This record gives sequence, structure tokens and C-alpha cells, in this order.
Amino acid sequence: NDNSVLDALVLTREQWRSGIVKAVIFTLIAVIIFFVPVTVRGSTDVTFGIIYKNIKAGLGLAGLWMGGIIIMGNGLASVYGKYFCKNKDSAVYRYYQEDSVLHPLFYLLGSIFALILMLHYTFPSFEGPAAIVSPDIGETVYSIATDVAWIIPVSAVFMPFLLNYGIVDFIGSLMEPLMRPVFKIPGRSAVNAIASFVSSASVGVLITSKLYQKGIYTKKEAALIATGFSAVSVGFAYKVIETADLSEYFLPIYFIALLVTLIVSFFMARIPPLSRKASVFADGRQQTKEERVPARAVLKTGASRAVKKAATAPNLLKEIRSSLLDSCYVLPKVISLLTAVGIIAMLIATYTPVFNWIGKLFEPLLVLLQVPNAAEIAPSLPVGIAEMFLPVLMIADKVGTLAVGARYMVVTVSMVQIIFFSETIVVMMSTKIPVSLKELIVCFFERTIVAIPISALFMHLLF
Repeated sequence: NDNSVLDALVLTREQWRSGIVKAVIFTLIAVIIFFVPVTVRGSTDVTFGIIYKNIKAGLGLAGLWMGGIIIMGNGLASVYGKYFCKNKDSAVYRYYQEDSVLHPLFYLLGSIFALILMLHYTFPSFEGPAAIVSPDIGETVYSIATDVAWIIPVSAVFMPFLLNYGIVDFIGSLMEPLMRPVFKIPGRSAVNAIASFVSSASVGVLITSKLYQKGIYTKKEAALIATGFSAVSVGFAYKVIETADLSEYFLPIYFIALLVTLIVSFFMARIPPLSRKASVFADGRQQTKEERVPARAVLKTGASRAVKKAATAPNLLKEIRSSLLDSCYVLPKVISLLTAVGIIAMLIATYTPVFNWIGKLFEPLLVLLQVPNAAEIAPSLPVGIAEMFLPVLMIADKVGTLAVGARYMVVTVSMVQIIFFSETIVVMMSTKIPVSLKELIVCFFERTIVAIPISALFMHLLF
């Protein structure tokens, strides 16, 4: 994983041949699985998306119960492991020892929500609390949670093809001259961004976490990549744009959102709290200046690194097994927190004026930038921290009266924010990404404030 070691490695002719074959075949598999859209029965998605969605659909109610049982089991086990288990050698103790004293309370709350939703799905006569079983709150969050529950293990099976056989090293070498000076991150991060755009934001976060734990990203790089490049997928972006009745502008809006995301990430790398993160690897080793200098002859260097990485890759089946075990380790906490925190955030957004109050802070900026319907859309901007789809839901019943520029602003800013409780925040907090909840909330508001004037500029150019 150290480029200097990789560059100094000398292979025999047989190892070169083997490395080239492995690099080509396994990289091709990774590209097909994660990046190539295919159409099946009139629906277009990447192969990875088709696999996990078909598993979820095939299991139906049984799959929903499997997720619920995992959440409820995690809730009960966390109380014992955190509060009552005294055996420090116990697996249950070790699993929960790094959690705060509040984590089991959230896990338990997630268990309660999951049980209510399971009964709601299974028994039509069961009348749970309307706020929780509402299609716009509980069902939406739990649907995302079950998606993530399958995204994690399915991506784990194919992750070794993506990380171990050279594509990351090849793209990293090509992109290093751009990514390092502009965004202060290695070229490899381009792979994370592409994976997020075409499949899922969770996949981007999981790749980042994996590369950080492997000693490829520093703390600063992992935090910058996870919070700046784990963007929403193309499919989800289309759903958001369509809801705002802007389908005819899909391509310009989507590519503007990607461009604004990159511009915002440029600024985020240069302001606290992310700019203050240490350039230290997970094992405590300080990153050297030499490691931050882009390689020369990037095409040749990238190809060489890819072949060497493939030639020295560990046993594939063992890596898949290890990746699956890692995914099973993190999955219960991710979907438990996602269910609990996602529903709480959605309840606050729906039934309290908190986000309306916060939205008032953005109204003068929108007015200054001559954004139409500023007062009507201002409350929708901060609500994106609860769930990325919420801002557009808040204006869905007013699309006929809102100006096209106003709807564009809501859609674009929500896609650029990236950080939200119902998915990315929870996944980041449940993995080894070195960023705190406080920092994530600060980053959300920083991204929003920076994104508004940039998005407004494109609004005036487009409309």
C-alpha cells in the first residue's frame, strides 16, 4: 500500500505476466459490477445496484424482518456489552467498548422503531404511532436502512476486486496531479467519487474507510474524501430532480451539481475543521512530503503500480472472506443508528419549527443573491441534514407556484450538502472515518453556506 515500496518492487517476467492478467480480468469485473449501467426489464442501474435490490425484493417481508431482528438484537446486546459485561476478553464487551454511553440508548430506540415498523408491515390491523409508521418518515428511513443492510455485504464481496488489483493505483496516479494540489487529497479518491456517483454514497464512505484502515489515506484525507466526495448516485439524483418537476433539465442540473460539489470541496479543504486534521495514517505514521508529490510519467507509473499490485495481491477468497467479516462487524451498528437517528431527525423536521427557524438565517443570503421565492425555500435548505430527499419533499406540493430557479436551488444545494443523518452521517460514525458528529454538523452548514452563492451563479446563467 506504500507507493514508494510498490515503485521499488522488482517482478520476474512470470510475475509481470500474471500481474497483467489479474489486473485486466479482476479490474474488468470491478468496473462491470460498480460502474457500468445495464438495463434489466426496463430498469437501468449498475450491476451492483441490481444485485442488492433483487436480493431485497426477493426476500420481501422476510428480508425486512431480518433487518429488524439484527437491529433489535444489537439493541439488547449493546446494553449488556456496554453497561453490564465485566469480562474485558468477551467479544460482546470488545464490540461495544468504543461506543459512548449514549450509543446503546440510540440502538434501543432503533429497536423500538424497527419493532413497530415490523408489526406495521406484517399485520395490517396493527396501528402504530402515525408519526413513526408514516410513509414519509418511518417507511422512508427503514427502506434506506434495509438498502444499506444489503449494500454493505454485497459491496464487501466485490470490494477486493476494486481495491486489490490495481484500478485504484492506476487512476490514483493519473489523477494525482489534479487532486493533490486542488483538493489536498490523493488521486485514488477519484475512485470513491465515481463509486458514489454511479452506485451509492454508502459505497463511497465504505471504500474510504477501508483505504484509511489499510494505511492508504491519512486522517485528513479520509475526512476530506468522505465528507466531500461521497455524493448521491445518479438514480437518486434523478428522483430528486423529477420530484421538483425539473426532469427536462436533468443533465444540466446534475452536472452543475457535480461541478458545485467539486468547487465546495476545494474550499472545505482549506477551512476548519477539516483543514486542521492531521496528515497521519491510522497506524500513527506521519505522512512525508515525498508521499504528497505527484509521480512523473503518470501513465507509465500508474500502469506499473497496477500490475505490481495485482501480482502481489493476497488470496482472493481469503480477501472476500475478510471483507465480508468486516462488513458483518459494522452492519448492526450502522442500520441500528440509521433507523434511530434517521427517524428522530425526520420527526424533528416534520413536526417542529426548528428547521424553519434555522432556515430564516439563510433567507437574507438568498434575497441578496436574487433567488426567487427566497422566503418559501429558505426552510428547506437546513432540513437536508436530516435526509437528502427532505428539502425537495418540503416544496413538492408547491412546484406549480415556485419559480424554476427556486426549485433548481433547492435541488442543487441538497445534492451538494452530502452530509445527512439518514445515511452518510450514520455510516461515517459507524466506520473508522476519523471525524466527529460535531465536525460533521459544522461541515454540513459550511457546505450549505458555500454552495448557495455558487449554485445561485449557475442559476442565473441557466435560467
